Amino acid sequence: MEDGTTPNEDDKRGADWYRTLVEEVNDLATVVDTDGTITYVSPAVTRILGYEPDELIGHEGYEFVHPDDQERNAEAVETVLSNPSEPQTVEVRFQHADGSWRWIEATMRNRLEDGLINGILLSSRDITERKEYEIEVRELAEEYEALLNNVEDAIFLFDVKQADDDGDVSFEFERLSPSYERQTGLTTGEVQGRTPRDVFGDEQGTDLEENYHRCVNAGEPISYQEELRVEEGARFWQTKLAPVVTDDEITCLIGVTRNVTDRVKQERQLRQQNERLDEFASVISHDLRNPLNVAQGRATLLAEQAESEHLDPLLRALNRMEAIVEDTLTLARQGEMIDETESLELTDLVGKCWGTVETENATIEIVEEMTFQGDSDRLQHVFENLFRNAVEHGGSDVTVRVGCYADQGIYVEDDGSGIPADKREEVLEPGHSSARGGTGFGLTIVKRIVEAHGWELFVAEGTDGGARFEFEMAE
Repeated sequence: MEDGTTPNEDDKRGADWYRTLVEEVNDLATVVDTDGTITYVSPAVTRILGYEPDELIGHEGYEFVHPDDQERNAEAVETVLSNPSEPQTVEVRFQHADGSWRWIEATMRNRLEDGLINGILLSSRDITERKEYEIEVRELAEEYEALLNNVEDAIFLFDVKQADDDGDVSFEFERLSPSYERQTGLTTGEVQGRTPRDVFGDEQGTDLEENYHRCVNAGEPISYQEELRVEEGARFWQTKLAPVVTDDEITCLIGVTRNVTDRVKQERQLRQQNERLDEFASVISHDLRNPLNVAQGRATLLAEQAESEHLDPLLRALNRMEAIVEDTLTLARQGEMIDETESLELTDLVGKCWGTVETENATIEIVEEMTFQGDSDRLQHVFENLFRNAVEHGGSDVTVRVGCYADQGIYVEDDGSGIPADKREEVLEPGHSSARGGTGFGLTIVKRIVEAHGWELFVAEGTDGGARFEFEMAE
């Protein structure tokens, strides 16, 4: 040759150059013959798979491929052999020297006609982290699909479109859950790529977008109640909206909403009932109690000035009317929900209430002490009514016991005759009284005040067979 080298020297120089290249690059270079036997493997195998090259040369590559991936690997080899001009890329699990499995991406090229290689050349890299990430993403996607398709709450997704000029954003529907579609009659196909104004009109759409902008500006989840008229039974919604952040930018909003139309209607109805009840209480307080007091005063004066067998029944009837008026006012005003509470000591509250009730020879036992949150004024009505009830039904020498039960609860019980099991719900109803002269509102007042605290009231049998009232407090 003109440069003075022989062909053998050229071959040797090319082989040395090629060997240096494959030994220095990060990818793993492997050569296998048509039977799959490894004839060469680059030093990168030690870093990637933990083997020394000599440990693999002479072995069939299939021995180290995961059983589930061997067929896919063999098909790629056959394709390369039958079509030498087309490389094949395959992803398989290859056993590491420590026994674990590593995901390998191998690109195969037919180099049987290359005198230096004389086999199938595989250029491989470790993609384990990528595959694990893909598997994790796939599993998350499957979980997401399951959630989206089965959750009862309605879910909607918005793409957040960033404007180029003024930094403002717009919102376009991306997807609706099946539950959202069922509850609104809308479908993903109908709304996808459209804005709330496109779907719901300018007025409703503008109201909706105000909350979406608020969520984007806050950069964190928000909760709110909104009005969206989609059909007769779906008008009011309790919604939680959360931003999805990608590369420090909010790219999506996920909304989870629940149809609370029935609840809102009930709340409005209850509010109206409470307003009417307040009006009723006002009428009783001013228009009925004033003439009643006049009648009581006149009857008392008449009793001092004259004798009549009709005066005592008259005074008793008037006094009973006064008791009914007082209990009715209490019932009307004490059932409202408690807005503010204070820390209360059970012993102090019970002692105060016991001192205001005519207990004759009855005794009180406070078994345990506890501190809890409640409205002192309203709870005074509760304990006073229960103590009166115990004396009226258990006798003048009854013993009343107050203590704690379960994790968070209070009980009041006595050793009287008790309440039959089939009467325990009935005694809490308005107008029920088994005591002579009772108004029948005492235990109803107890129930309403307990419920106004968010607690539950249960009637049971006491330790000694008497009546037991349990307040189960909300945690």
